[in-house]
Amino acid sequence: MAGSPQGATIVPFPGHRAPLQVGFERAELARILDLYGRMVAAGEWRDYAMSFTRDYAAFSAFRRTADQPQMRVEKRPELRGRQGMWALFGEHGQVLKRGHDLSGVLAPIERRLVKAVES
Repeated sequence: MAGSPQGATIVPFPGHRAPLQVGFERAELARILDLYGRMVAAGEWRDYAMSFTRDYAAFSAFRRTADQPQMRVEKRPELRGRQGMWALFGEHGQVLKRGHDLSGVLAPIERRLVKAVES
């Protein structure tokens, strides 16, 4: 065949659709839950929540159930090429850290954990 006939349409491969929501990969969630568990053991956190939307996935940690989250980690894949898809937010919604690597974004919480364990 020399080419496709006029008016032909290209049909996408079945099953290749954009995800309906953003989620955490197993290794990412394991890393976040490991930190959460250590913060619970140190007496810093007592509850958590996860949220999944079309644009982002978020993990929030709470000192007490009724409080505002003490920290929130967000994964926004559309920011992968620019400032990094990971962001760490503080208690009042301020951005504490952004980056391409989850470990680097969680570093301020890790440092806080070390201080909490030492005292």
